[in-house]
Formats: sequence, C-alpha cells, structure tokens
Amino acid sequence: MSLVGFKSNNHPQQVSVRGASDAVDERITPQWLFDSLNARFNFSIDVAANAANTKCEKFYDIEADGLSQPWAPHSVWCNPPFSNLVGWVDKAWREYRAGATVVMLLPSNRTEQRWWQDLVEPYRDGKGPIRTEFLARRINFGKPGNEAGKYNSSTPFGLVLLIFDQATTEGKDNG
Repeated sequence: MSLVGFKSNNHPQQVSVRGASDAVDERITPQWLFDSLNARFNFSIDVAANAANTKCEKFYDIEADGLSQPWAPHSVWCNPPFSNLVGWVDKAWREYRAGATVVMLLPSNRTEQRWWQDLVEPYRDGKGPIRTEFLARRINFGKPGNEAGKYNSSTPFGLVLLIFDQATTEGKDNG
C-alpha cells in the first residue's frame, strides 16, 4: 500500500458544506483537567467556548468568534474545534507574539499534517517557544446531553497540550 498522494481530510461529520459541525466540534473539557491546568496557568479567558461549557468567566463563543478577537495579554485556555486546527494554532502564534500565554488541547494524531509540521514541530520543546505535553491517557469529554463525560465519550486518539508560555520564554527567540 502506498501513501503517495494521500491527503488527510476531516471526517464528513466534522466539516459539512457550511463548515464545522457544532454538534461534533463541541467537546466539554473535563473539570479535573481544566483545574489542574488552571492551577499552573491561572487562565483569565476561554477563547473557544459557549455559556454552557466555558471554564472561565470571560469567554468567546461561536457568535463572538474567538479567532477574530484579541487574546493578549490574557492567560488563555483553548479547547478548539478539531475541524479547524490550523486556524486556531495560527491565531495562538499571533496572540503569543502579542503577549498572551496560550494553552491548547489538541488531538495528538495529527503530527504528520502540514499545519503541525509548519506551525509546531520547528518550534517545540527546546527549538522555540512551544512546549508540548502529551496526555498519558485518553480522556472523556462532555458533550451536550452528557456534560460530565460519563458515557463512552473519549476520543479515539490521544491528546496533546500546546503551551505558548510567556513566563518561560521571555528573552528567548520566539520564532
């Protein structure tokens, strides 16, 4: 079997004619995971949320469009829609350069894709300002109707945190 010419695509449920499917893209971050990260980063804004699933008092929902809003100088939590990862990672770069600390929860099975190779790989873990932390297990996300993520709601892949941290990269070359 040859992979020459293979192009990865999102599942049809993730991207329809109108764009991402909100029902597929909505993943409620487990409170225990958010709390452990919040203790480290003291988040002040959730940039990819809605009123029912936000983890911070200040948040951007789909109507406010977190991709078009300023994030700096906040400490940012971002569990973005997986159907548009390149847009969210690109935005994280811009806001990091403007002074934001950004922590993103992403699927770890996309590392071969062009956006990861261009926007993450050259700058991670000692090569630039991005730190990666691969989660040790799959986690159960909440979904509408299963907000606490109790019923078979884990992803079929692992997850990684991308961390653009102003506190640990000051004075370093920021890509």
